[in-house]
Amino acid sequence: MRSALLVIDIQESFRQRPSWAAVSNPDIVATVNPLIDAARARGDLVVWVLHHEVGNVFDPATGYVRPMDGLQPLPDEPVITKTSANAFTTTGLQQLLTTEGIRHLVVTGIQTELCCETTTRVAGDFGYDVTFVTEATATFPIPHRDERDLPYDEILASPRTLSTDEVIARTEYALAGRFATIATVKELTG
Repeated sequence: MRSALLVIDIQESFRQRPSWAAVSNPDIVATVNPLIDAARARGDLVVWVLHHEVGNVFDPATGYVRPMDGLQPLPDEPVITKTSANAFTTTGLQQLLTTEGIRHLVVTGIQTELCCETTTRVAGDFGYDVTFVTEATATFPIPHRDERDLPYDEILASPRTLSTDEVIARTEYALAGRFATIATVKELTG
């Protein structure tokens, strides 16, 4: 079965936000690159997904809507753009995967519980076999719904804020055995 590695939203836009200082995996590029190398060596498809959103650092006009420094799509690797949380709804991803005969997806990217988890859930609904590589994702602390408008330092200090460890654990609990298999980089490259 041919696989596709999805590199979701690992883009410079995130480094422009104050929340980058609290990211769970600041070395995400170094974590994802071995997966990219292994996928290429196996002849798997590597699909690059970038998020576009007008009026902020995800606006293409800013110049930040590009893979993070240290990541480089090859000329024959598809780069798709999305405007929704998952990589399917506003793109031609499903058509691309069908055309390429892909039935297994390996998910990496930013944010663990948002675009990565949502893409995984939709992929599961579409019948794909999905492997979620948690350590090759990154996320940020999540404020309580009543504290979203606080200054970022107060969000981080609040006992009601979910830590990145809590967010990651919740995502793994929600996905494992339901929508995906959880795997490590070593398991997929070793």
